[in-house]
Amino acid sequence: MRFTPLAAATLTLILSGSALAQEWIEFTSREDRFTGNFPSQPKVTQTTYQSQYGAVLPARVYSAEQGRSRYSMTVVDYGQIEKILTEKARSCPSRTEGCFGGTGFSGVGHWRLDYHGALLYATWKFMERDAKVTQLSWSTTYSVGGHQVHLTNRDGSRTMAAVYMHNQKLYIIEGTVPAGYPEPGLFQQSFGWLDENGKEVRYQSLYHHAFPAPPRGAPPGQENPGN
Repeated sequence: MRFTPLAAATLTLILSGSALAQEWIEFTSREDRFTGNFPSQPKVTQTTYQSQYGAVLPARVYSAEQGRSRYSMTVVDYGQIEKILTEKARSCPSRTEGCFGGTGFSGVGHWRLDYHGALLYATWKFMERDAKVTQLSWSTTYSVGGHQVHLTNRDGSRTMAAVYMHNQKLYIIEGTVPAGYPEPGLFQQSFGWLDENGKEVRYQSLYHHAFPAPPRGAPPGQENPGN
């Protein structure tokens, strides 16, 4: 995933003539199936992520800094959500819907609600921060649907975040820059998806994790590889 000429030119203009000027790198993670641009080789940290219904899921954080600006991609693996929450439900003192779930669409341990609500829950965690939400919108990147959130933090810094779900993984993209700096929109827009062979992938129609994946390829009548 490379910046378009216009985006690259904009980034050069923003950074030129300052101590922050340096060439961003194109980073690829075949393990987590994404590609994107960072200001330097990101540090990879193994961690965990607690889902809405209490599942502790494996996650990795890819992070880099440039001066006082911070950039990260957190990838959470939801592949075992059913197994984890089904096992967790066995500790319920009684098989009530509130604890055990299992009725209607919820799934045992509410795993279906947790999985299908992952985008909304991750977005809500941004909105809970001690910051002013200035934008909340639906977004797509290379045909994968998700949410964008813009925040103004108490110290005046700006955060631009995006949340997507692809191939049972939750992707949380976050860039924060000091007050007065250009917003980190180019970082957020640089990400794309990889298939099982490490090749860039997009879909002919909207991809949403609640439904079967549509055919791969550019949408009809759209040859431009942009998102």
